[in-house]
Amino acid sequence: MISAALLLLASGAFAEPLPIEPAAWKLWSQRAATAPKVSIDHTISRSGKGALVVSGNSNAAAHGGWENTIPNIQPNQWYRFTAFYRTQGVSHPNYQVVPRLDWLTTKGKRAGQPDYVYQTKQEGDWTKTWLEVNAPADAASVVLQLYLSNSPGGMVWWDDVSLEPIAEPKARQIKVATINLRPSKLPSREANVDAFIAAADKAAPGNLDIMLFPEGMTVVGTGISYVDIAEPVPGPTTKRLGELARQRKSYVAAGIYESEGHAVYNTAILLDRQGRLVGKYRKVYLPREEYEAGLTPGNSFPVFDTDFGRVGLMICYDVFFSDPAKALAAQGAEVILLPIWGGDETLAKARAIENRIFLVTSGYNHPTYIMDPYGERVSEAHERGTAAIATLDLNRRYLEKFLGEMKQRRPREARTDVPVPAPAINR
Repeated sequence: MISAALLLLASGAFAEPLPIEPAAWKLWSQRAATAPKVSIDHTISRSGKGALVVSGNSNAAAHGGWENTIPNIQPNQWYRFTAFYRTQGVSHPNYQVVPRLDWLTTKGKRAGQPDYVYQTKQEGDWTKTWLEVNAPADAASVVLQLYLSNSPGGMVWWDDVSLEPIAEPKARQIKVATINLRPSKLPSREANVDAFIAAADKAAPGNLDIMLFPEGMTVVGTGISYVDIAEPVPGPTTKRLGELARQRKSYVAAGIYESEGHAVYNTAILLDRQGRLVGKYRKVYLPREEYEAGLTPGNSFPVFDTDFGRVGLMICYDVFFSDPAKALAAQGAEVILLPIWGGDETLAKARAIENRIFLVTSGYNHPTYIMDPYGERVSEAHERGTAAIATLDLNRRYLEKFLGEMKQRRPREARTDVPVPAPAINR
């Protein structure tokens, strides 16, 4: 725990009038016509000592709020920014509530790109927001920015704001393997599963954190229908793959066909290192061929917590649509596992890039690879019976020179306030 003496800023007490020296909070807006209204509130305050308030003041163009310039920033030093906010009349806080760090050089020019504070957690009536980030190599100061944007009827209260130096976070590395195999002319789902397990043991031996098998691993090459091969979850295949997970001390994900009542689903399962079922995802986007084969679509995009981070699952045709990956990333998924029969490689790359997320595929007509948030394949399995294996650092920052880190920026700039109309055949 870093001592209070190392805190660069601890603003839990705001008094009127505000001092005007360089380290003080002051109003900022790009022009007078877009300036929001700012004030200090002693009745609504998390600290009990007053809160900084920004109001849209019935101005649809209002954008701005409080700023505080902090000197003596050390280049490349890691810092933790924390603040708490509370809103009223703000319909889309991800876009309209904007906490940001704008780094400056010794000459007062922008150093690198601003960092958007995007991690949030609800604590009672207040939302905690924070970010751990390293200062750019030429940074000498930082402007803390607490804004309200384009919310004419909205108000945001800011309190308990702090910035402190921290040790550089350790790498959060995971070892991932994904299997390229397409069995042919095997008589049963059990024979298929055994073939996949044999391939995994041969192609991806040793310690792993997660192992991925493709879509429909129980049916491919058997000639059996989806409906006839379907099984309950948990069931025989989860039990067999659970044994593998337990033996390898690895998470295991795979695509199978699930039966429940009258419905049959194209399902991806996730098992933990002890072989227990963590959860399942039922394919939301079914192509017509699967409807015609008797399948039923799922209706949600769940995410799953593991001992190394948060994981999301997609299946095949999902990759043709942007909302599955978007929904998983919005819920904090750091890795998307994609069992896939075949699909558009360009769109798969787009899903990784637009959501700044690791994407792992295991496919038949689609390649089997591990892709980073830049959309680059860091490992690929070209031949049947082989595995793509890579060690990923989930704490690594993926920066773009002119945009900064889009993993932070995109959630704060996503226009969730603009409705997207449903497709219509006749207009």
